[in-house]
Amino acid sequence: MSNEIWVLGATGRTGQAIARRLHERGADVVLCGRDQGRLDRVAAGMPGVPTLTDADVRKGPAVVVNTVGPFTRTAAEVARSCPPGTHYLDMSNELAAAQAILDLDRHATAAGQTLVTGAGFGVLATESALLHLLQDQKTPARVRVDAVASVATEAGAVGEALAATIVEVLTAGGRVVRDGQLVPSRTAGDPERFTTPDGDAVATASGSSGELLAAWRASGAAEVVGASSLVPSGAAARVAIPALAAILRIPGAAGLVTRRLARVTAKAQDRPRPHSWARARAEWPDGEVRTSWLRAGDAMDFTAGTAAEVAYRLAKGEGRPGAYTPGLLFGWELAEAAGGTLISV
Repeated sequence: MSNEIWVLGATGRTGQAIARRLHERGADVVLCGRDQGRLDRVAAGMPGVPTLTDADVRKGPAVVVNTVGPFTRTAAEVARSCPPGTHYLDMSNELAAAQAILDLDRHATAAGQTLVTGAGFGVLATESALLHLLQDQKTPARVRVDAVASVATEAGAVGEALAATIVEVLTAGGRVVRDGQLVPSRTAGDPERFTTPDGDAVATASGSSGELLAAWRASGAAEVVGASSLVPSGAAARVAIPALAAILRIPGAAGLVTRRLARVTAKAQDRPRPHSWARARAEWPDGEVRTSWLRAGDAMDFTAGTAAEVAYRLAKGEGRPGAYTPGLLFGWELAEAAGGTLISV
């Protein structure tokens, strides 16, 4: 069996960062992409690392790291293509993509594979804070998780993959867990303002995310909200976003908006705050409330650290057959191995 770890999309920012971390740890990493010139430029900084422009995962590497979005289109397709014994992971935080991977649990178990979705700041940060909070506790009645990512922005076009992800998230609408059921909700609902342990005032609102699904699975709570600072929480946004989502569902509108958004050029910017934060709050039937936080640096750096750590462990045979979110597979300690710090209140 091969020990190779294939990084799909290795010329992108996330793919490069993951590959570099794996290379530094001595892993047998292979850079995979469509443009040989770009692959060669990335490989120049990692002597001895091979490249592939025709990465057919059916050839059976030990691990496939999928960084190619939108994950709602690529995740399940790539995972199903992996042969028995080949493990898979992605950084998806889209609810539909995460659910599609988790739905492959029986398939993965029969094939002796480990499939991991949400191996990044999106999912692991809030999931690990919640798992840390709930250790040795009874099932809570209500849970809320909030992701406050701080990311430095690189100059350049938004790109087709990210644009498609943004549009798909908007058209999907919001979701929450009510009475033990995943149900539709208003996007940008459940707004809340709070202060991080750093003293920064932040605002979050709910959407439709893998974080919600992971929090539900980790807690078993009947009421769950997954919120993010990336979701606009103002009154105007709560009116505008549902209207925009309705427009995007008009045939042809989503494609047009995606193409135009992909060409938008972003300016380079430092991250808005020193730390990224994830908050998990749980309430029990007797009224007890507990909160736990995860502190990280740049959320993209945490994502690269998470994905590299998961891939490295899977290549060493430390996974187990089935489909998982990263925290439920390796525990909340995984977040600390990826560079995070857990703080209980």
